[in-house]
Amino acid sequence: MFDNLSERLSQTFKNLTGQGRLSESNIKDALRDVRRALLEADVALPVVKSFIDQVQERAIGTEVSASLNPGQAFIKIVRDQLTEVMGAEAAPLNFNVEPPAIIMMAGLQGAGKTTSVGKLSKWLQEKHKKKVMVVSADVYRPAAIKQLETLAEQVGANFFPSTAEQNPIDIVKNAHKEARRKFMDVLIVDTAGRLHIDDEMMQEIKQLHAAIKPIETLFVVDSMTGQDAANTAKAFNDALPLTGVILTKTDGDARGGAALSIRQITGKPIKFIGAGEKTDALETFHPERMAGRILGMGDMLSLIEEAESKIDKVKAEKFAQKIQKSGQFDLEDFLEQLQQINKMGGVGGLMGKLPGMGALKGQVNNEAMEKDFKRLEAMIYSMTPHERAFPAVIKGSRKKRIAAGSGTQVQDINRMMKQFEQMQKMMKKVSKGGMKNLMRGMAGKMPGMGGMMPPGLK
Repeated sequence: MFDNLSERLSQTFKNLTGQGRLSESNIKDALRDVRRALLEADVALPVVKSFIDQVQERAIGTEVSASLNPGQAFIKIVRDQLTEVMGAEAAPLNFNVEPPAIIMMAGLQGAGKTTSVGKLSKWLQEKHKKKVMVVSADVYRPAAIKQLETLAEQVGANFFPSTAEQNPIDIVKNAHKEARRKFMDVLIVDTAGRLHIDDEMMQEIKQLHAAIKPIETLFVVDSMTGQDAANTAKAFNDALPLTGVILTKTDGDARGGAALSIRQITGKPIKFIGAGEKTDALETFHPERMAGRILGMGDMLSLIEEAESKIDKVKAEKFAQKIQKSGQFDLEDFLEQLQQINKMGGVGGLMGKLPGMGALKGQVNNEAMEKDFKRLEAMIYSMTPHERAFPAVIKGSRKKRIAAGSGTQVQDINRMMKQFEQMQKMMKKVSKGGMKNLMRGMAGKMPGMGGMMPPGLK
């Protein structure tokens, strides 16, 4: 998300570098570029106008401190304003109610409501150790009920069954009774969506809301609809007392207009963003961190939090000790490191959160990398434990057997072994001289990493 906007803004900031101070004359062109970049990102016009006015007011006449050049000073002003527009700080879910806390999901059909219920269930269980029950009140689409049942099974949430013949209010009231009986902490209600906003839909969801009185009413909206997402959210907010927004499909949205428009148009915070179909692809929305991502500063805090939750700490510690002590790095280690990167959203996901790596992110073909990863995994799983531990024994006949077992070619085995050997050399540098040697070795190989990156990186 925001790739196009980030690119445009970085060029604008470069043009300001070298000026002695921010003034009306040298900031005029920069503001024109920022305005154009925001409009191209499909940010709502009133939001753009207000944003530009605020930045102009803060920027004109600002003295540049000894540690900041005008470009950096302007970036700071834009970052502060972006953070303010998106809501200043993360808005947590409210659980201040007698359990089970009811969370109601609303939105148009196809926005990703049911998938978001599954993701939120997993997030609540893993991050807050909550016991979660889910129920579908979508009696118009029986497939949605089955989809939710499948997702609940995947993420380990309790599922309360419902059918298309039942009344939505009766379904949720019965689910609430069952959730109380089973001492659940949270009950998430998936509601019916429509292809467009209509009176019948709004009346039904209003009645359901009045009957169940949820502590949280989250509006799920597709980020790829741009400023229309903000307008749809406003229409729902006029009918329902929304408490927040879940922005979905952000991985397919290079513009980011929805994220920059919703808060100002609805007054409601974005609480989560979804990026991808996987059940763990849900992030808390931190406005200040997102502003950093937009401006190419990365998001190290989110990256660290993600690493802490997704990386096996015991395995990581063992691996670090092994490398420091012996420098030995085998194919089992190689596979494990690839799996850890994949858990973190792949190379593309990591680059989006690393400072200064935003430009390289566009060179990553995530789909190709996903295929490459599966191929590498198949090749290593087709080896014997002895071959994984002692890769030097993998010669002609063994390569043919591994290729046949993994559905690949001998050339693929050769390519994988070359990547492994390069990684092995890097690990030896770590054992001999720590991270300094490793970084020195990598420095001359950026941005292409000297062929060390998987084939999905151009």
